[in-house]
Amino acid sequence: MSARDLRRWWVRLAQAAGLVAFGLLALFDFASSTQDIPRVTALLFLPVPMGLAVATVPLWLPVHRLGSRRLPLAALLLATASLAVTAAMVFLSGGGVLLARTWGLAESAGLIGVVFVVTRWGAPRPALGAAVAAGLAVAAMPLRLGTDSLLVIFGLLQALAAAGAAGVGLYLRVVAAGRERAIALVRAEQRAEFARDLHDFIAHHVTGIVVQAQGARFVAEQDPRRVIVALEQIERAGAETMASMRRMVGILRNPDAPPDAPLAPLAGVTDLVPLLTGFNGTANAPARLHVDGDLDGLPVEVSTSAYRVVMEGLTNTRQHAPDARAVDVSVRRTPDWLLVRVADDGATPRTAPARGHGFGLIGLTERVRALGGTITAGPGVAGGWVLDAAFPLRSAVAR
Repeated sequence: MSARDLRRWWVRLAQAAGLVAFGLLALFDFASSTQDIPRVTALLFLPVPMGLAVATVPLWLPVHRLGSRRLPLAALLLATASLAVTAAMVFLSGGGVLLARTWGLAESAGLIGVVFVVTRWGAPRPALGAAVAAGLAVAAMPLRLGTDSLLVIFGLLQALAAAGAAGVGLYLRVVAAGRERAIALVRAEQRAEFARDLHDFIAHHVTGIVVQAQGARFVAEQDPRRVIVALEQIERAGAETMASMRRMVGILRNPDAPPDAPLAPLAGVTDLVPLLTGFNGTANAPARLHVDGDLDGLPVEVSTSAYRVVMEGLTNTRQHAPDARAVDVSVRRTPDWLLVRVADDGATPRTAPARGHGFGLIGLTERVRALGGTITAGPGVAGGWVLDAAFPLRSAVAR
């Protein structure tokens, strides 16, 4: 089960638990409102607070879209109706008419949930007014039974509960916004890094094209055959460069930015042996490399991205699996795909694919998907942790 599915099940479980608790409170309100109260009075009045309680469910139960404007408006209307009912009951109770023996625990709980949902998901400005109105409605609700000091205390307690719900909702909103900003920053940095890689590759090959063209000009008169060979090499290098540009143009950085990367070849899958050697010199678990197929001639962006996948997998093993005894790095080339796997046998529980905040894996996912590939991370069938990535080869060439 993926982390997204797990979160979905937790949300559904919380929704079910909320409905059960709300139903129990509604039954208590119904039983209390019909006890020692004239039946005609109960039948005439009871549908009003029960209807308000039920009306809170469509607001606090579903998962809303962030920045919703309808949610604060609906909450404001509901809070206004609740305050109107409270005012009417206070007026009637002042005249000696007792309409119920409870002020509406289900409605109170529902409005507190509305305060949380509005502060968490509502549009910022309307949400403030709606949360304040709902909080006032919750605080005033015990006054439906009178103005005794005990009821005033209950009103203050409910106001504190509403303030706590608003605080929790606001905190979760700030945390989510911070995480979204961090993820956006990681993705932007990954795009810029990818663009630098492309700059390195193009500069490396274009430099070779220029050198070969200059050499062909000088040997044209002495040895025409060497000119043909040089032109063939220029053609291959130019075709490979153009193909890479077409594949990666969607993730280029600002074209006006000055180049700041050295003109040097990039690390790719052919450089995995030194990478694993460095890892084995600092880690407790030895890393073993398994290669299936010829890794020469891969598109440079595929080769460098596969190298980054292995680097990320080894880094995560070092940080999150101190009890691992072995790490297996497998690279397999088929006619259509390059498959990369990093698997460790660590026993440390890890339930989220991103491992912690997971910004490294998020940036790596951005890189892999830009090439039309897929990447997954999760517990292995026999334990440990597995990071898998697949890069298309033929589809990339055809683009």
